[in-house]
Amino acid sequence: MDDISEDRVPAFARGTRLQRDRVREQWVVQAPERAFLADPVAAEILQQVDGETPLRTIIDGLTAAFEAPREVIARDVLALVSDLADRQVLIWKT
Repeated sequence: MDDISEDRVPAFARGTRLQRDRVREQWVVQAPERAFLADPVAAEILQQVDGETPLRTIIDGLTAAFEAPREVIARDVLALVSDLADRQVLIWKT
């Protein structure tokens, strides 16, 4: 994982979105010519990605919501967004 600043703002790449599959009761990341199943942790994180909210705010919100140690939440969030940015599912807003 790259050293990602918590001040960065993630957004879904053009044509990519998080969608709830109501039939399967599963969150899915749909991207051009591919799709990824989002596990419950990934889905909680990705639901916060709106192209306006910095990672710091997403991490703080999830820390409060789940009453978990911030360092654990931060590690999970940063790993996920780094992986999805490498796959060009997420981009960084400037």
